[in-house]
Amino acid sequence: MSNAEPHIEQTSAKPPIVLIHGLWMTPRSWEHWVARFERRGYEVLTPAYPGLEVEVEALREDPSPIAALTVPQTLTHLETIIRGLDRPPFLMGHSFGGTFVQLLLDRGLGASGVAIDSVPTEGVRVVPASQIRASFPVLNNPANHHRAVGFTPEQFHYAFTNTMSKEDSAKVYVRYHVAAPGRWVWNGVLANVSPGHQDTWVDYHNDNRAPLLFLAGGADHIVPPAVNKANAEHYAKSSAHTDYHEFEGRDHFTCGAPGWEKVADYALTLAIEHAPLRPRPSVEAPS
Repeated sequence: MSNAEPHIEQTSAKPPIVLIHGLWMTPRSWEHWVARFERRGYEVLTPAYPGLEVEVEALREDPSPIAALTVPQTLTHLETIIRGLDRPPFLMGHSFGGTFVQLLLDRGLGASGVAIDSVPTEGVRVVPASQIRASFPVLNNPANHHRAVGFTPEQFHYAFTNTMSKEDSAKVYVRYHVAAPGRWVWNGVLANVSPGHQDTWVDYHNDNRAPLLFLAGGADHIVPPAVNKANAEHYAKSSAHTDYHEFEGRDHFTCGAPGWEKVADYALTLAIEHAPLRPRPSVEAPS
């Protein structure tokens, strides 16, 4: 008997995986993870932010869709896709994609979540010097709030690929880099001093969300591990499962830099192990 039928049965028994990209990237950044997870029988979705469904090269030519993006608009777009699935998926997000994973879990979505080098949600006040330097190309001009702002190859090397050679970093830049909406970076800075709940607010005390794993890179400049650790610690008073793991010596391009396989495998292994810890929906007794 061939292996085709068992493979189909295994695929149907597995939750889908939703991979959410971050800023200065597109779904293309997940290309290696998609192939790796699909070989293991998973359905993998890599939704683009609204308006970013075109190729990297097209967004470089016309970044206007990026400048117009908002976090609520993007969150609603992702939520619609996920609610359309036939079962709760594993949610994995990199950088601002990690922020979206936290927001989506807080809304009751996902079987489990993995936030990789995650931009912090509202209330995290740890801001290391390297994070300020890496973000300075956006923050050095208030007018960038309304613009799509990219990195130069040198700025990208510092922010994303600082463990790689300049030559290898340049190849990554050409393959993946696009501009980012400046308002997202500026609003993240202002969130902790603005009154009321801002775009990236989550309920850190939510006991009913699915399990959440933070993966940090020990050499990450733009979202240093201290930021991810502080973000994870904000969930300490919730009974929902939260975990933290740091990969020593890995930069912000951890999902594509040499050794990315170890990160991908760890993320999937922990997503599987944590899923049974997801709180069961409460069922009210009939009146």
